[in-house]
This record gives sequence, structure tokens and C-alpha cells, in this order.
Amino acid sequence: EAVGIHDRETFRAALRTTLVKDSKDQATFDQYFPLFFGSMTPPPMHDIMQNMSPEQQQQMQQAMQQALQALAGNMDALRQLMQQLMNGQPFSQDQLDQMGQQAGMDQATDLSQQPRFERRMQRQMSMQQMQQAIEELLEQLRAQGMSNQELRELREMLEENAAALSEQVSDYVGVSLAERMADSEPRPQPDLMDVPFNRLGQDDVDNIRDEIRRLAARLRSRASLRQRRAKVGDVDTRRVMRHNMRYDGVPFEMKYRTRHVKPCLVLICDISTSMRHSAEFLLTLIYELQDQVSKTDSFIFIDDMVDISMVFTEHEPQNAVERVLVENRPGYYNTDLGNSLNTFRQDFMDRISSRTTVIILGDGRNNYNNPRTDIAQEIERKSRRVIWFNPEPRAQWGSGDSDMLEYATCASGVYKVSNLRELAAAVDKILADG
Repeated sequence: EAVGIHDRETFRAALRTTLVKDSKDQATFDQYFPLFFGSMTPPPMHDIMQNMSPEQQQQMQQAMQQALQALAGNMDALRQLMQQLMNGQPFSQDQLDQMGQQAGMDQATDLSQQPRFERRMQRQMSMQQMQQAIEELLEQLRAQGMSNQELRELREMLEENAAALSEQVSDYVGVSLAERMADSEPRPQPDLMDVPFNRLGQDDVDNIRDEIRRLAARLRSRASLRQRRAKVGDVDTRRVMRHNMRYDGVPFEMKYRTRHVKPCLVLICDISTSMRHSAEFLLTLIYELQDQVSKTDSFIFIDDMVDISMVFTEHEPQNAVERVLVENRPGYYNTDLGNSLNTFRQDFMDRISSRTTVIILGDGRNNYNNPRTDIAQEIERKSRRVIWFNPEPRAQWGSGDSDMLEYATCASGVYKVSNLRELAAAVDKILADG
């Protein structure tokens, strides 16, 4: 009501000002606004043939025909595309609608599918062969004596026209998807707690990072509640005697020690590409709950073990995790838990005592390297227990390069932690058991 919708730029500025709450979302707004409120005006193109003499136009047509003969594919579609390219003629609405129908646009449901349907339409229009046809055309013209300067100018105009056609296809797909979304009921979004880690988008990851602190507060409250409700355990002799003095020392009412034994943890986390989000969330959650833990030593591995405990003594949990992941990128090297365990035995085995609960986060996929289950057994013997957190279901254990069936025999238990709800439940059980 304040600014109206007649002036597009004023309307756009008003929407952006009121809708965008965070600077990181400005790019998203700039991407979506023209899809929902665009004018669908084709981008400007050069009419290359207009400024040529009849002889030059004939020469160009002959060169284009020879260039097309050297290529394979749908010649009719490619010939039409090259003609539009030379004439600076954008796609008509009928062309776009026809290609969109052939590409299956009527099956599209949301904007995440835009790149896929763009590729389909480009294939329908032979746009993948267009660049090759341009190179063949320029080669034919060079052979006919066209100067290097003229060839450079022609290449620039052809490539600008090609980019304009590609942009037109992208705009058409985006607007079509936006119209379908505007006409349909919004689908309910799944609870982020239940979205598998391997299906998280970047926005989901950012939202989960914000959620973990609140999740830690809930787990901390549950731990405190368990302590208050404790009604069994070791008899607290001093409290029994003091509480029953009114009965001349006869122990009619029993009192128990309800002090919760905080666990001593060693975390060993796989941060390879497939496990990166799982490791990030586990490390953040555990260090947000340090008041419920006696001591935590943390290690990460891809092809070798790295001690990261000191990072968490110097930084807040989320900042520490971000620093660890930036300094230890996944790269293209293979996961090797066997070698990592060997390094752990040589350098860090003294971090484990009979009070230590060892949590290993990994999918057990070892790229056919030696799994070193002998070291895993040694860790189990020396520690209080070894708990394995694995995002893969049991049906996938032992498939391909998975050594999980062997590692499972070296653990007191295995938790499936494929989403945040499962991860939180597993951590809660570890804290509840001390």
C-alpha cells in the first residue's frame, strides 16, 4: 500500500528491505525476484548479418553450411539455432514452450530442479553442439581468408549471442518453475531433526548449527532431571544416620547417593567427505555439553590421526569446529582408519583409562586398507567401553570396502546416527549412563 507495484525498481527495493533479514540472504533474493516478478524480456543480441554486404552474407552462409556438415546430431535444430545466432534472434515463446514440453517441464515441482531442466532444454535445442559449430564456422572463414581481427570480433559477437540464448533458457525455466510453485500449495518441510545428514542442503546445515545450542540445553536439562529423580544406587550412610536420628538411629528411611558420575570421553571422528557433517555436529554437541563431561579428548582422521583437543580449549565449540574443518579439508585422498589407529596407539594411547568411554564416529569404510582390528580390540580392552556411531544401516555393513562387521565385534555397541535426532539420542544415552 505504501509504494505500490507500478514502479518495478521501487517495488523490488521495498520487498528486499522488508524480506531480507540477513546479508547472506541478499543473493537468494536477487536470484528469486526476477523469477516471480520478471518481465521475461529477452536479453539484447547482435544482428551479425545486418551489417554485411550480400557477398559477405553469402560467404557466411556457405561457411556455416560447411561447418554443420562436419558435425553430427540433429542438423535441423542446429541449423536453426545457428541462424538465430547469426541474426541476433532470441527464442520465440512458442519455441520455448515446445522445448519445455519436450523437456518435461510439466513434471517440475521446485526451484532446486532448475539446473536439470535447463540442461534438458539445451539438449533439445542442440545448444551443446552450438559451441563446436561456432569453432567450425570460424575455421571455415579463416580458410576463406577472413582476417584475425574480423575473426576476433565475430567470435565475441557469436559468444555474446550464445550467452544471451542460454540466459533466455535459464529465465524461462526459472519463471516456469516459479509459476508452478505459486499455483500449488506449499509442501510441509520435514523436521530438520529427521533429515539424513547426506541429504542436507547448505541452508539446512546453517539451521542445524543454530539448533545445536538449543538441543544441548535440552539434553543438559534432562541430565539434571535424571540426577534429581535418582531413587536407587549406593546407600549414603552419613545421610541415613542424620535423617533417622529422630527414630533413635533406627534406619526407617533410606537415602542414596545421587551424585552422577560424569563420563570421561575420547572422540575419534572420521571427517572424510561422507562423514563431515556428522563429525561437525557430534563435536559441537559434545563440547556444548562439557559441564556434563568429566574430560574430553578429541581426534579426527582421514588417512591419519590428528589431535584437536587443544583447539577446543582455546575457542568456543562452533568456532573450534569450523577452524578444525577449515584446516583439515577432505581433499581427494582415501580414508585409512587402520593407519589412523596405528598412529593413535603409538602417540595417544595414554589418553585412555579404565574410566574412558571411547566414541568412534565413522562408516567403517576403509578403502580396502588394513582395518587394524587388533588395535581396535586393544582400545576396547584398555577402556571402559567402545561405542561406535555409524550413519549407515546395518544392511550396508560389509558391502564394498566396509569393514564395519569386523569393527562391530570390537565395540560394546553401535548406534545408527544418520540424522540429528538419532545423534542426540545416542549422546543422551552416553551421558545418562555416565
